[in-house]
Amino acid sequence: MNLFLDTSSLIKLYHEEQGTEELDFLFQNYSISKIYLSEISKVEFASAFWKKTRTGELSHSVAAKIISLFESDYSQFSFILIDEIVIRQTRYLLNRHGVNGLRTLDGIQLACASVLGRSADLYKTNDRQLEGFFVQESLPVKIAGPKR
Repeated sequence: MNLFLDTSSLIKLYHEEQGTEELDFLFQNYSISKIYLSEISKVEFASAFWKKTRTGELSHSVAAKIISLFESDYSQFSFILIDEIVIRQTRYLLNRHGVNGLRTLDGIQLACASVLGRSADLYKTNDRQLEGFFVQESLPVKIAGPKR
């Protein structure tokens, strides 16, 4: 199985919180061949963990270690580059869904997922609104078929 993870799901691979169990289930019960990430996840990931430090959820040293671990794992992921095609697709999606709440960074995530198309079998986000946009763009957000 090939997965696309937005940053809200990616974080759960490195920090236990609500939603981690679902990803653990996927990794324990399915053969995961590839994990696709938007290149913007590199920035969003660090931002999310520094926010956890600012709010007192994590210490500075723990956040720094988690960010460093993710950076050392870069080779384990297939990053979708933010290129002219992704920017064009983001503009299209913002024009299509912006009135319904699609924002810039989620637009980039959605564009990366959309450009990826059927190269991924499953698209995961813990953002309910973004998940709705995945569904509207016909990207599978639920597991279908037998375990592999």
